[in-house]
Amino acid sequence: MLYPLFKYLNETFDLPGAGMFQYISFRAALAIIIALLIVIFIGKPIIRALQRHQIGESIRDLGLQGQLDKKGTPTMGGVLILLAILIPILLVGRLDNIYIVLMIVSTIWCGAIGFLDDYIKVFRHNKEGLNGRFKIVGQVGLGIIVGSVMCFSDAVVVRDHITTPVEEQVVTTTESGDELVTTVQQIRIEPTESKTTKTTIPFIKDNEFDYGWMVGGNRTLAWILYVVVAIFVVTAVSNGANLTDGLDGLLTGVSAPIIFVLGILAYLSGHVVYADYLNIMYIPGSGELVVFAAAMIGALIGFLWYNSFPAQIFMGDTGSLAIGGIIAVFALCIRKELLLPVMCGIFLAEAVSVMVQVSYFKYTKRKYGEGRRVLLMSPLHHHYQKQGTFETKVMMRFTIISLLLAAISLITLKIR
Repeated sequence: MLYPLFKYLNETFDLPGAGMFQYISFRAALAIIIALLIVIFIGKPIIRALQRHQIGESIRDLGLQGQLDKKGTPTMGGVLILLAILIPILLVGRLDNIYIVLMIVSTIWCGAIGFLDDYIKVFRHNKEGLNGRFKIVGQVGLGIIVGSVMCFSDAVVVRDHITTPVEEQVVTTTESGDELVTTVQQIRIEPTESKTTKTTIPFIKDNEFDYGWMVGGNRTLAWILYVVVAIFVVTAVSNGANLTDGLDGLLTGVSAPIIFVLGILAYLSGHVVYADYLNIMYIPGSGELVVFAAAMIGALIGFLWYNSFPAQIFMGDTGSLAIGGIIAVFALCIRKELLLPVMCGIFLAEAVSVMVQVSYFKYTKRKYGEGRRVLLMSPLHHHYQKQGTFETKVMMRFTIISLLLAAISLITLKIR
């Protein structure tokens, strides 16, 4: 809302300082500051309101150290994260940017699914929450929306480099005064914007891959395939983030480096000079996602003010499903979804640990008559708790690993 206002003031009245709003870096800085202030200053009133209405976490006794001490801690704090993301974006983001619109829709969509799940747990006293099938339906719906917009919106384009051979004649003069005409073969690179279903494959030279190639270039089949990929990415990352949210500050600490890297990649992809230098896809308009990433980093770091051990509030599924959905859609927008297994390695490990544990338990129960476990407990962070590692140490180690994976994700720009 403020961007068009200050643009008008700058162009019409030449108001000093109004031109600052045209810079992504300035608006990103504003977004992170506003998000931090929102969480810090309205966090306490929200916690008190949740306590007053007895909106607390019900804890099952799983035999974990300090677990029962958390009983009654206010939950649904993800609402605070969503407000701290959306308010700065609505204030300083460019709302005419298709990628910002997609991110706003994704934030509200996934937040609504998580809110409904938390509402059923808290107010309907149903520990199972929203039926898993309805969660999947919601995630599939978002995948269809994102995939369709990426395929059909005229605002979503990639600028390719088209090379054409050119012959030029160079005239030189010899010492005797004669003119010498030389024909030089050159290659001219001309940028052109195009609709495409291309993505980026990490660690591969000339690392662009077109999903359309898998279906022989058929546009309809390419759209269907891309939508299927979008559905898988949104569902996998969203549920992976949801499984990771099990310790004070864990999901927040793990997610912040991921969003930071996505913000850097968005800036590079949206800057024609840097994209050309790094030989990556130039995606016009994607640089605006830096403002969104900044707002989310501010919201996550601010939430740690209250969510670090011992937590005064839990984000609940309202926050965890939204965080996962945001990361998934962000990666799809900048065409880095194939990098997610590296960036979101913690999410992947948590999800795989659950799948392996459940599958092995069912297999051994059929074979031996009693279920056996690979881990002491799943998801993975609870396994380390069962081994006696204190939860703050687990949280910090997982965060450090996430930082390491973030660094590896960045160096894929050079290591190919």
